[in-house]
Amino acid sequence: MDIHEYQCKELFRHYGVPVPDGNMAFSPDQAASVAEKIGGDRWVVKAQIHAGGRGKAGGVKVVNSCDEVRKITDHLIGSTLVTKQTGAQGKLVNRVLVEKAHNIDKEYYLGLVIDRLTQRITLIASEEGGMDIEEVAEKDPSKIISERVDPAVGLTDFQCRKIVSAINIEPKYFGSAVKLMRKLYRCFRDKDALSAEINPLALIDGERLVALDAKMSFDGNALHRQAEITDLRDLNEEDSKEVDASGHGLNYIALDGNVGCIVNGAGLAMAAMDVIDFYGERPANFLDVGGGASPDKIANAFRIVLEDPNVKVIMLNIFAGINRCDWIAEGIVQAIKDQEINMPIIIRLAGTNVELGWEIMEKSGLKYIRAEKLDDAAQKSVAALRELKS
Repeated sequence: MDIHEYQCKELFRHYGVPVPDGNMAFSPDQAASVAEKIGGDRWVVKAQIHAGGRGKAGGVKVVNSCDEVRKITDHLIGSTLVTKQTGAQGKLVNRVLVEKAHNIDKEYYLGLVIDRLTQRITLIASEEGGMDIEEVAEKDPSKIISERVDPAVGLTDFQCRKIVSAINIEPKYFGSAVKLMRKLYRCFRDKDALSAEINPLALIDGERLVALDAKMSFDGNALHRQAEITDLRDLNEEDSKEVDASGHGLNYIALDGNVGCIVNGAGLAMAAMDVIDFYGERPANFLDVGGGASPDKIANAFRIVLEDPNVKVIMLNIFAGINRCDWIAEGIVQAIKDQEINMPIIIRLAGTNVELGWEIMEKSGLKYIRAEKLDDAAQKSVAALRELKS
């Protein structure tokens, strides 16, 4: 789960990570009021969407008067911001963050991620702040410094000092930089985060380090114990199909292909997508119906997949263990009849009650393409799609 920059900074404030003075606004007048309350004569107005690259897309503006704050806010709110992370469709801006503008002397990069290989939180830093970390890694990997954290010990002062020295922060700022890193680590650990990024971590006005930008992502599987974080969820920033799916106990992620996938088990779903790709076409989604899928759950899975206009073929791949093939079959029949599905449907059933499942499908009289194995299902799905394209 992602959250907005202003929400990240509120979390940072709570943990003592220094951030600029600022607040969120939903309207031009509210934005001007925030600027007046902050004081000074220069502010930054930043569009709030769940995507990076806002500055290059025109979503971050430095202004010199409250009238300019109003004008820029009025321009941004209600506009669609297209960045390299949003795709061509962009994201609708519903709010802005207004902050005090500072003179920046030096920019650094600081981030925390979960290293899946070592299963440890890893601190990443670079003296090349203000750039995408991927670009830095590609241009000059030696500029990327990392430290893995022993969970039994936590992030130590020694590790922080190594990082601070490696990214060439001036010695007089060592103490404040170490404290900032440790506070960021505590926030990351306490809130079950998957990633946290400060880019740039800036030395401002020649006197202090401040998190000028902030991004965080959280482990969805831990939200049951993170009520404060769950309350920060902005459903407007998420794919409506993904939100709908989560309400029915389905794990759905929209992709860019034409083969709609309905599968039980995350590993099997990943394998199904890989095989479709292997045969030269792209999956339209990841959809895991999970264990114990009822007929209603299967019917909802079909409905959600069909909401994607790019879907031309549906491949259903079930290997039942906890699930039962007869339940799955009942859901398929219900979905096809209720939703009047006219596109090719390729079905592979295996496992618990498979004979009963196929019996239900055969008695239904509905049109479908039977497959015996995953590879067979993928090939038949690709063949059906190419026949439609031809």
